[in-house]
Amino acid sequence: MSTGYQIVDQERPYYLTIQVVEWVDIFTRRNYRDIIVDSLNYCIKNKQLLVYGYVIMSNHVHLIAQSNKGDLSGTIRDFKSFTSKEILKAIEEGNESRNKWMLSVFKNAAMKHKRNSDYQLWTHENHALEIFSYNFFENKLDYMHANPVRAGLVEKPEEYIYSSAKNYAGENGLIPVETIDRVWKTV
Repeated sequence: MSTGYQIVDQERPYYLTIQVVEWVDIFTRRNYRDIIVDSLNYCIKNKQLLVYGYVIMSNHVHLIAQSNKGDLSGTIRDFKSFTSKEILKAIEEGNESRNKWMLSVFKNAAMKHKRNSDYQLWTHENHALEIFSYNFFENKLDYMHANPVRAGLVEKPEEYIYSSAKNYAGENGLIPVETIDRVWKTV
């Protein structure tokens, strides 16, 4: 198991990158993105998760988050476990045209690790980087908000609905975000 990029101080905010195994582009489908949104909203409401920024891309999720109860690792573990089960269930029961291929990739990934059962959706890492300064926070926030622009999905960060860029532009986003004093909108 990797020892780098771990959540060490459970009470500090972290920049997290949670990626799908083999970089499978699963979040090109709205129903899977909505599972992520619903689960983050649940964690905010019921697990005292503070989200300062997020973006859901086709094969990974970036978060700047903190636990109000001092258990960020546990909250992220539960989030990944729940979303994995729900997304796999949706793949198996839904009309996913790529279901056989995706399940094959997720089954193959699970076979590489003893702690998995049938399928592995997420990698075991969270690529956690502690937010150690306001400058670092802004840098990571700008990076994640620019992701959809770099991917050619939108022209302006706040146009992408699966991102906290809307919140920082003074608009309502899909997830309540603890914004810092930095309201902006691309002109």
